[in-house]
Amino acid sequence: METRVVVTGMGVVSPNAHGIESFHQALKHGQSGIRLIPALQELNFACCIAGVPKDFEEIGRRYFPENQISRMNGAIGYASVAALDAWKDAGLHLPSDESSADWETGAIVGCGIGDMELIATTIVPVVNSGKVRKLGSRIVEQVMGSGMSARIAGLLGLGNQVTSNSSACSTGTEAIVEAFWRIRSGLAKRMIAGGAEGASPYTWAGFDAMRVLSRKFNDRPQKGSRPMSASAAGFVPGAGAGVLVLEELETALNRKAGIYAEIIGGRVNCGGQRGGGSMTAPNPEGVRRCIADTIADADLSPDEIDAINGHLTATYADPHEIQNWSKALGRGPGCFPYINSTKSMIGHCLGAAGAIETIAALIQLSRGFLHPSLNCEDLHPEIEAFSDHVVQVGMSYPELKTMAKASFGFGDVNSCLILRKWDTQ
Repeated sequence: METRVVVTGMGVVSPNAHGIESFHQALKHGQSGIRLIPALQELNFACCIAGVPKDFEEIGRRYFPENQISRMNGAIGYASVAALDAWKDAGLHLPSDESSADWETGAIVGCGIGDMELIATTIVPVVNSGKVRKLGSRIVEQVMGSGMSARIAGLLGLGNQVTSNSSACSTGTEAIVEAFWRIRSGLAKRMIAGGAEGASPYTWAGFDAMRVLSRKFNDRPQKGSRPMSASAAGFVPGAGAGVLVLEELETALNRKAGIYAEIIGGRVNCGGQRGGGSMTAPNPEGVRRCIADTIADADLSPDEIDAINGHLTATYADPHEIQNWSKALGRGPGCFPYINSTKSMIGHCLGAAGAIETIAALIQLSRGFLHPSLNCEDLHPEIEAFSDHVVQVGMSYPELKTMAKASFGFGDVNSCLILRKWDTQ
């Protein structure tokens, strides 16, 4: 019999809220976390707005002593706070430094770009000035690709697989899928999973140069992220972290843990940059296969999916995404599931996006509502036929039972999850 996997804890550091309850309220009331970033203006960015967690230095000091704060920079800091929150939310106790490793628990927490801020503002200037020794002995752990998961492993004493994945915008969702499969296959009883991304103009500069960022709403930041809109002008960059505690059902029940939902299916794939796919555009067949294979893995009929939390970035790809969902599900405009976009409130958090948005889906699923998609009153003409199913105004939905969450990233990579509301019977 296949091992069932449930979500027992969540932690989030988002542009519009820190903590699950605050994030819940922000989602429910359509609260945007996007604001003007003066540093981007000073650097002559075309896009001068972003979704960045507020007051994080103050938040960090509530979690870590001063001598550790300097090592909690950027994505590592966001991920560490979110992981501690998720661990406590799952009803688990923080281990002491003297405790033995927890061999049954691991972590897969990834990042899309890495700590460009530290590299650009510290490592490059110090090295170029010929003062390498001034970098100190902790610099490698702050910039290595596995820095987040390694830090979390140390905080929680994890002894199972500890890995940081990276698959562009698909990173956070992919991490959850991989952790789900590790538990399902019997290789772990519990996994920490998610993604994080730091806030830095050095991370966002390439996207600004590509002209894929929103540049027409610098005077109206909260209007800048416009998924599914005819006036969408590119995505708004973001930062933050989302971390989940995944657990085998038997272990969760034995310790009487609270359960948010069950993960019943998950898949990742790549379109191979064929069939219209490229480094920056998805192969439609790859997207549809990822969705269809996830539904098959969940042993569901496509008609059982009640709602979708889309990738939906506010770029030219949004209409294609809706069409791909429609074809993969075999459900046209008249019977399409409800669909919404968390990015409309927080921007595109890159490697953290899928994890934060999965948490948004789980909150909606467990609380019985769907949050609004902001700024899409003027739906793109190719989406207009689906208008009755685009959640523009938040709605109560107590019968919500099954949600799909997918992410699609540069490199033509895809990931998808099916989440089912927990039924105690």
